[in-house]
Amino acid sequence: MPKPYDSYASNTSGDTADADRRWLGAVMHVAFFLLLGGALARFLLRHPGEPRTPWILALSLTLAVLHLLGPVLSGPGPSGPGTPAARRRLVRLGLVVVVWMVLVVLAPSFSWCAVPLFYTGLRTLPTRAALVLVTVLTVLVVAAQFRLAGGFDPNLLLAPPAVAAIAAAVFLHTERQAARQRALIDDLIRTRRELAASERREGTLAERQRLSMEIHDSLAQGLSSQRMLLQAAERVWESDQDKARAHVRGAASVAEHNLAEARRFVHDLAPADLARGGGLEAALRALAARESGDHLTVRVHVDDGTRVPPLPDRVQSALLRIAQGALANVREHAGASTAALSLTLLDDEVVLDVTDDGHGFDPAGPSDAPAGTRGHGLPAMHARLRQLGGTLTVESAPGEGTALSAAIPLDPPRTDPADPAGPQEAPR
Repeated sequence: MPKPYDSYASNTSGDTADADRRWLGAVMHVAFFLLLGGALARFLLRHPGEPRTPWILALSLTLAVLHLLGPVLSGPGPSGPGTPAARRRLVRLGLVVVVWMVLVVLAPSFSWCAVPLFYTGLRTLPTRAALVLVTVLTVLVVAAQFRLAGGFDPNLLLAPPAVAAIAAAVFLHTERQAARQRALIDDLIRTRRELAASERREGTLAERQRLSMEIHDSLAQGLSSQRMLLQAAERVWESDQDKARAHVRGAASVAEHNLAEARRFVHDLAPADLARGGGLEAALRALAARESGDHLTVRVHVDDGTRVPPLPDRVQSALLRIAQGALANVREHAGASTAALSLTLLDDEVVLDVTDDGHGFDPAGPSDAPAGTRGHGLPAMHARLRQLGGTLTVESAPGEGTALSAAIPLDPPRTDPADPAGPQEAPR
């Protein structure tokens, strides 16, 4: 289905072409009647009362009527080759040419009426047939002018072909330019449709990626936490019911948080911890408290003060999601007892570091997780940071824990105007 812009472009080009055709037709009609009137006046002044005068008057009137009633005689409908409207236009052109030829035979002064007929033929006939008609009309004009001059005149031999050549060349050039313009408009419309389709595909893929990251960083991690807490409760249910109930309450708390995340996820709002107010620092502390338990302690450290200046919403959301993903990996894979979230605000970037004292891994080696079950966390972090021009660094080794650093550039700082290097743009 064409877009509104495509329809507008098509209609605009069509309206412009129709206006140009109407304007050219009006000019040709006016020129034809001026030449016909001038030729008839010349004949009546120079040959009054001759026996051929009634025929001249009748043929002139017939020619004028054919021109005036041309659109009516041609009729509506498509003008493609072989259509009824095209056949009617050919019949009308043939009648006009025949009447004009008879007039030229009776009175050579009507020969210059051929100039508007050139355009009529060029507009009605295919190019080759139209050029043949123009040639025939030009020959008749030259012969008629010789009759009027009463002798040979080189100017009369060369002027009519020159006029015919100029008229045909200008018309054909204009038609070709119009055809190229129509083709260009069609190409632009087609390109716009293809671009729109490509943008829709890219938007769909980007939305899918966003949904997968949101699901992984919120719902999937919450469900994983619930499963681990419930499994822990099941293991100690018989021996220590108080501890089992604590695990169940923890699972219920995670479920409540997950429900809030799901609702905000549906409405495309900020993460639940950010929505409560207090900014990124408060959200990180709430996340650390939620992730801390019997086997893992999560600490939060904010550099250069206890209050983080307001950051863009996208930056806060991305850093919080990265912290959630990193702690989920620590909880499920690292076997760590402690983890730390460190937030540092520099002049040109904000940096979140996540470290743990787990058993570590080889970042360049294969994952130990079963195929198709995990492995989306780090790619999701990379994707989030790429959208903001940031970078992700992971340092780890077997038995030495893991350090993950996510850096997102901020607006570049102002520099001294006298500095020849000028302001330095932060990488995007």
